[in-house]
Amino acid sequence: MQVQRSLSDKLFLVLKGIAMGLANKIPGVSGGVVAFVAGFYEEFIHSFKRINKTAFKFLIAGRFKSLYRYINGTFLFLLILGMIISFFSVSKILDFLLARYEIQVWACFFGMIIGSIYYINKDFEGNWSKSSKTALIIGSLLGIGISFFDPATENSNLLFVFLCGIISVSGMTLPGLSGSFIMMLMGNYVLLLVDSVNSLYDTIAELITGDFSFIHNPSRIHLLKVLFFFTLGSLTGLVTFSNLLSYLIKHFKKITYASILGFIIGSLGVVWPWKHKVFLKVGDNFVLDRNGNQIVATYKRYLPEFTSDTLWAVFYIIIGVLIVLSLEWYGNRTNKK
Repeated sequence: MQVQRSLSDKLFLVLKGIAMGLANKIPGVSGGVVAFVAGFYEEFIHSFKRINKTAFKFLIAGRFKSLYRYINGTFLFLLILGMIISFFSVSKILDFLLARYEIQVWACFFGMIIGSIYYINKDFEGNWSKSSKTALIIGSLLGIGISFFDPATENSNLLFVFLCGIISVSGMTLPGLSGSFIMMLMGNYVLLLVDSVNSLYDTIAELITGDFSFIHNPSRIHLLKVLFFFTLGSLTGLVTFSNLLSYLIKHFKKITYASILGFIIGSLGVVWPWKHKVFLKVGDNFVLDRNGNQIVATYKRYLPEFTSDTLWAVFYIIIGVLIVLSLEWYGNRTNKK
């Protein structure tokens, strides 16, 4: 299972992990799209599928080298390393850009989704069966329908958090279905992807300086528990979804890819660049997160006027398409090797 990789391939794999981490953080964008277009989606699914009974036996027996080879350890390690780097560093840059250049950022992602649709559609080469067309329509309707759901309120119950972890990982395994957007609908986006991550970051920073005062902070301890159960749920979901998708790709590849294409088409409504934020309110009062910021409940979309800003947004849509085409080119080049 272990694949021999050059140093440049390893570096690019870390960069792909960073791209997946960035995509997973944006509501409406799926990290699985990056894996799909960059040409390592099936390797990604099959690698996580190998976290099974055989891998567990290797672990219990202390055969760590065999375990590492069996689960394609180099691939998984470098990819996850990129995601971790993204989560604690590059994603901060994205937060900055979203705060100041929101339409341009959404436009770029919108272009990437369009490019992804073009890329996946090429695999069918015009040969669409009735079952594939049906899967495409169902996937599209589900994707569009999800974008219009109203969000729930925040729930920090650890069992519910574990369930959130299982569901959120869908954005990594199923292109077009955004895990972070699902977290918004479940009401726990801020709790799980902002507050709990910041609590871990603060705790690590304090530990480095020898400060253990967080032990006596009930709020911090609770957030760390929340992050632990969310991570545990994510790992559970990742292994479960990987096995399911691996089976579907093996036995129903065209139908599975048609469903994925439908989900991606449906996600266009979520990443539409021209929209206003609608903040969560209870009565006449805005609901605030732990940092005193207003919580985004949903978005109100509108058609843009023909202005220079609109032209710039279209330019960034084109940039997004070109990014995907570049990923496709590199993915094809890597597969030929």
